[in-house]
Amino acid sequence: MTQPTVAILMPGDMGHAVGHALREGGRDVITCVAGRSDATRDLAARAGMRMLPSVADIVREADMILSILPPAAAAAQAEAVCAAMRAVGRHPVYVDCNAVSPKTVRQIGTTVSETGAAFLDAGIIGLAPGKGSPPRFYVSGGDPAPMLTLDGLGIEVRAIGETIGRASALKMTYAALTKGTWTLQTAVLLAARQTGVLDDLLAEFANSQQAALASMRGQIPRLPADSARWVGEMEEIAATFADAGVTPDFHTGAAEVFRVLARTPFAEETRETIDPDRTLEQALAVYCGHLHGSDKTD
Repeated sequence: MTQPTVAILMPGDMGHAVGHALREGGRDVITCVAGRSDATRDLAARAGMRMLPSVADIVREADMILSILPPAAAAAQAEAVCAAMRAVGRHPVYVDCNAVSPKTVRQIGTTVSETGAAFLDAGIIGLAPGKGSPPRFYVSGGDPAPMLTLDGLGIEVRAIGETIGRASALKMTYAALTKGTWTLQTAVLLAARQTGVLDDLLAEFANSQQAALASMRGQIPRLPADSARWVGEMEEIAATFADAGVTPDFHTGAAEVFRVLARTPFAEETRETIDPDRTLEQALAVYCGHLHGSDKTD
């Protein structure tokens, strides 16, 4: 029996790994890399995905489209796919797997549903397939059956209700803690360095906050590689909190921390090219040089 064809747009770090996992599970996986970088093309090729010339070709062949890309591009991606659906006259299931607010995903859902295509809201929690435990795809809105057919193929799929926005709300509140904590820790250490007490603070952390310090040493030097795309995620989290009547200020601040890191030369790295020997202290010295738009280091 022919397996459904799944499209991945776009094959970045998470997208290409999901595509590879689905291929290993026997699915036909397609993508389109027209206009994308050489790095993206390389990831798609390494994942073994069939690369088609255009989004219209994706719509012609796909039974289900998974949108996995930086949140700032989620709405434009949906509009491009919907335009192709109208032009081609086919309406594959569209699953928005991006880190966007419930309000944003409902707007995307409306855009997709107006074409006659089925729409699902999905929030991804966890590392890309192959990097530990399988990521969890929480799914809400309409009939989750198409996504549930992918459960166990390198990912876990968990249906959490019929309301579009529930899955995104779960993703937003989860990432509010994880990525929000990393930015708070970074801000604390930047302030300590700028006020001349970094060594004293690190010594105190070594005495009373050993687990937190170990996490900071392991995580904070690696953040710039993802910082540019995480700015948009923090803004979506802030919008989620504001819509819930909770202060958005924590995560507007988190977005600003990621903007600082995105100005550093380390932001040119990918997850595969991050310098594993860079220390926390070395990273902070460079980060401080890019506060307030400065390009200086000491």
